[in-house]
Amino acid sequence: MASMYRGYRDLKVYQLSYSLALEIHEITKKFPKEEKYALVDQIRISLRSVPANLAEGWGKRKYQKMFVSKIVDAAGESGETEVWLDFSKDFRYITLEQYNDLISKYDEVNRMLYGMLDKADKFCN
Repeated sequence: MASMYRGYRDLKVYQLSYSLALEIHEITKKFPKEEKYALVDQIRISLRSVPANLAEGWGKRKYQKMFVSKIVDAAGESGETEVWLDFSKDFRYITLEQYNDLISKYDEVNRMLYGMLDKADKFCN
């Protein structure tokens, strides 16, 4: 029987951050056109970077320092995304309910990322 192991795709933090990237991408389609190159592009870049850095870190987990570096990068991008969500809320492009839901999910992503950092040796070969 073939293994169902898919590597980084099995990580809950990857699944949640990827799902959030898709969700926020859809939300930003409704932002004003004048925000296309400012807020929309910036938030899309940072939110996609979270799962991308996880995947890259997973591929480099043979080297713990490289793995840790990419997880730190993912956490940084997660924080940046939260700032763009702050702006989105304050500009009234998203509702307070949407904001609270998304920030709560990013809090969970951050908890998982920092948990990975605390136990990096368990992920690295």
